[in-house]
Amino acid sequence: MTGCRIYTLDLPGHGRSEGPGLQSVFDYADRVAGFMKAVGLHRAVIAGHSLGGAIALAMGIDHPRHVVGIALIATGASLVIASAALEEAANPGTYPAMVNSWQERSLGPQAGPGPKDLLARSMAATRPTVFHGDLLACDRFDMLKRLHKVRVPALVLCGTEDKITPLQFSEELASRIPGAALQTIDGAGHMVMLEQPRRLAGILSLFLNTIPFTPGA
Repeated sequence: MTGCRIYTLDLPGHGRSEGPGLQSVFDYADRVAGFMKAVGLHRAVIAGHSLGGAIALAMGIDHPRHVVGIALIATGASLVIASAALEEAANPGTYPAMVNSWQERSLGPQAGPGPKDLLARSMAATRPTVFHGDLLACDRFDMLKRLHKVRVPALVLCGTEDKITPLQFSEELASRIPGAALQTIDGAGHMVMLEQPRRLAGILSLFLNTIPFTPGA
């Protein structure tokens, strides 16, 4: 994506960001808006995967003055988590098995050892309390009745083999967000950015080129 300035933000409690994780998509969106203000970033295309896609959607609706476009990757308007999964994630005794199952379901059948290793390392670096909090944030998220309020260009993208947020989640987003474009990546699972990074980057680049925005405007 030549010519683009890209910020990769670690959410609270994730990566190199300190403090506890949050348990609300909308609280995370508020933090993203606060980050943009702190670094002097007035408006941007907000792209997010899964929980990050929910945050991007919340940004597009609740913080529209900061947003010129949204890219919603492997996500949905509602992200209900099975109660058994929430319980297993909260229990130290069942957490490891739950994470292993989550990892297996996150990758498509064509995923090689590279994506599997990257996903395993990412999950290992995430504190159990943070992961559980993220699941709670997803479970409490529901913006189905507000999708018509999106007023910026929207790209919806999903792998055809996604078992976490199946293709119908993306189809629903694309059908209810005004003017949204839907793109699919054949054979990819939920971790589409690990499985097909070049394909994903190419689609995002094309999407960015459709947005009429002049930096500094």
